[in-house]
Amino acid sequence: MAGKNQFEDPYERLANAIILSAVADYRAALKKVKCNPKSKAAIDEALQIEKFFRSSWYQQLTSVDGEFLIRKLQDEIRQSE
Repeated sequence: MAGKNQFEDPYERLANAIILSAVADYRAALKKVKCNPKSKAAIDEALQIEKFFRSSWYQQLTSVDGEFLIRKLQDEIRQSE
């Protein structure tokens, strides 16, 4: 293929949607942990999503470093009110 089609590949769109969903879920989990730091359910949810960000499947979906993304989202929530 000479150039990239003006529309994203459907698989690339799916991969992006999976990552964006995980990011939204992780933000929500971190907010729950921030509001209730002793909540085992909230902590477990955040840890499960971190596991995804560190997984080989995640690495197949994107070139964004999972550890970098985790740190950025944690910093974002830490700085929010």
